Amino acid sequence: MQPTVTRRNFGAMAVAAAAAMGIGRVANAQTAASTIKIGILHSLSGTMAISETTLKDVMLMLIDAQNAKGGVLGKKLEAVVVDPASNWPLFAEKARQLITVDKVSAVFGCWTSVSRKSVLPVFEELGNILFYPVQYEGEESSKNVFYTGAAPNQQAIPAVDYLMSENKITRWVLAGTDYVYPRTTNKILEAYLKSKGVKSEDIMINYTPFGHSDWQTIVADIKKFGSAGKKTAVVSTINGDANVPFYKELSNQGIKATDIPVVAFSVGEEELAGIDTKPLVGHLAAWNYFESVDVPTNKAFIDQWHAYTKNPKRVTNDPMEAAYIGFNMWVKGVEKAESYDPAKVIPAMIGVSVPNLTGGLSTMMPNHHITKPVLIGEIQADGQFNVVSQTPGTIVAEAWSPYLEGSKDLISDWLPPMSCGNYNVKLGKCGGAGKT
Repeated sequence: MQPTVTRRNFGAMAVAAAAAMGIGRVANAQTAASTIKIGILHSLSGTMAISETTLKDVMLMLIDAQNAKGGVLGKKLEAVVVDPASNWPLFAEKARQLITVDKVSAVFGCWTSVSRKSVLPVFEELGNILFYPVQYEGEESSKNVFYTGAAPNQQAIPAVDYLMSENKITRWVLAGTDYVYPRTTNKILEAYLKSKGVKSEDIMINYTPFGHSDWQTIVADIKKFGSAGKKTAVVSTINGDANVPFYKELSNQGIKATDIPVVAFSVGEEELAGIDTKPLVGHLAAWNYFESVDVPTNKAFIDQWHAYTKNPKRVTNDPMEAAYIGFNMWVKGVEKAESYDPAKVIPAMIGVSVPNLTGGLSTMMPNHHITKPVLIGEIQADGQFNVVSQTPGTIVAEAWSPYLEGSKDLISDWLPPMSCGNYNVKLGKCGGAGKT
């Protein structure tokens, strides 16, 4: 499938014009090493372990599989795994350790935006590469980060459009964990809803801490908000293990999908594995991949995962696919650059295309985001998702939201001569957040 071009992909189709850029300070000592080290920076303990442990496991699987093929450029890959333990400052410390002590050529990691924001200055200072595999709020484009999860126009906006058109929703609850991703995403969604004629009194916004467990009052408030005679939905940016008691409380208070549907952006097969999903049938999630997608590429990936984990019950999910895409793009970028040096790999990444797991191709665009299809799935009794909507092709990510006053005039294009993460098309100059 070909990427759908939007006004945001300035220069995007000129991907073949990528030229070498003088960035990165990882020493060429890697070329003399017997193995090439790859950093894995995911929480294996704490509130985010429920989501991130699987990403560590899938990265180890992909590295093993690549080594079985002979490695990359004739050298085997060596995984260096660290545990930042759901501690956001510790992410930065561990990232610096991976780059300066372990001498990794690239890092695959982070889940929450606060962890990504924590490590971003480290990667920009030291010139290394982070592959970030989770949907996020946008409003960022760094030369040193490749964003393989969804931007808001590849998940949040299409989910709201689906609920408006298919469920005739006119009242909205924006419920999220209290950190940068939910707050920024909901800021975008609030502006988008108002642009569609939704009034302020028909939007309820609520935030809770990481690991929040007492949902009785909040769910009761949601139930009351939805009893005003208008069709109501919950748009959930709740992250981590707080999802388990949230969905349980929905069930306890008898809220069904036919009454107040919930569409989640951070709940996939892995999170549902710990929940009795029968009362949740019909609630929704918006992702770019579901395990239930029936195509040969996905079937082969699932079989590989079950064989690697020796557990036929281990599920797959969207961030795993984003990690899969990112890793395969890095391999192709290294081969294209004929080097492991981040300074050479970074410009080579633009224009790289690899198969996704839904039957098409994903391409790395000049804004360091990838093209992705958008899927809406309904929760089934077995914890899987039935895909009820899918875009006919892939969507090009918008790094900067056209619905926010501070970013609607910004574009990102890391190809020369622009080489800028936040070029202001009105002012004709690069500047502000996102510039490196």
